[in-house]
Amino acid sequence: MHADTRRQAILDQLRDAAGPISAAALAAKFSVSRQIIVGDIALLRAAGAEISATPRGYVILPAPPGLVRQVACRHDAAGMEAELNAMVDQGCTVLDVTVEHPVYGQLTGPLQLSNRHEVAEFLRRCSQSDARPLSDLTEGIHLHTLSCPDEGAFQRVRAALAELGVLLQA
Repeated sequence: MHADTRRQAILDQLRDAAGPISAAALAAKFSVSRQIIVGDIALLRAAGAEISATPRGYVILPAPPGLVRQVACRHDAAGMEAELNAMVDQGCTVLDVTVEHPVYGQLTGPLQLSNRHEVAEFLRRCSQSDARPLSDLTEGIHLHTLSCPDEGAFQRVRAALAELGVLLQA
């Protein structure tokens, strides 16, 4: 398969997918290496494709439904599970995490976590990979972008995070 044809097929796969597709799965499907897929994704992005890399694989994200809001939090790695569960328990999707790096500026990691199962899987991957959270770079301070079904859900998230003692407030 020619590279241009493969890249179009990757784009079609991502558009039609019900969820994230890993680079390894795409590599197996197209009989190429994972690194070829990573390069293809980079070229597709450079051409304007809105492809996001999540912890579970690549996705083309639709515009989030409902209200998009941000919350500022501060906690150590041990507080991550309670924080994420407090957000998804109110019906919100945790779209990403952002930290302010002194050299690179804003660093954002996509999360796309909508329920406790997805939170547990994310935490399992973190522990298996020995990866540190982005918030370790900023002494625990970070932002989360949320997709909320309504303003009430967002206010419940803020109240739950305040109760946990992780919500940064002005």
